[in-house]
Amino acid sequence: MGYLADAGQILINFAFGALIALVMLRVLLQWVRANFYNPVCQFLYKATNPVLMPLRRVIPAWRNIDVAALLLAWLLSAIKLALLYALAGRGLGLLGLAVMAVADLLDFVLMLYLGLILVRVLLSFISVERSNPIVPLVYQLTEPVLLPIRRVLPALGGLDLSPMAAWLAVMLLHTLVIRPVLDLGLHLALGA
Repeated sequence: MGYLADAGQILINFAFGALIALVMLRVLLQWVRANFYNPVCQFLYKATNPVLMPLRRVIPAWRNIDVAALLLAWLLSAIKLALLYALAGRGLGLLGLAVMAVADLLDFVLMLYLGLILVRVLLSFISVERSNPIVPLVYQLTEPVLLPIRRVLPALGGLDLSPMAAWLAVMLLHTLVIRPVLDLGLHLALGA
């Protein structure tokens, strides 16, 4: 691949990564029932409403999961993969592309959680004002992952090991679940 193709890959990954992040953060914040009036939540809602509101008329939410937003994130992931493979001169079959998009989206969410857990650990070491709008959101987003681990793995001498266990679990999920599904999708997509 040439330099222009490499630059194209970087631009596609960046643009679609930003769009998928906006949509998935909205899904996750709605899932944890974050404060709607938080400025970060307000930004996410205003940025995603023009696309999601028409979709939500057709695709209703299920419990507190925004199915329309999940479908949009999956579609963005599929378009990103199709563009990246087209840039490399390869076409993908639809079934394989659909499976690869699911794996890519799940991988994105896992990596997002790795970052959020890292931010939470850093926030515990530095003095940050609790009135900062990002702090409660990071805690709300990571608590559903860390709380079950904390129930099983008690703190040792005041040291909370749940973030390390969560990181290990995410890395194992990436290796044992995401990569095989991505390989299956690639096998289906290329018709090998």
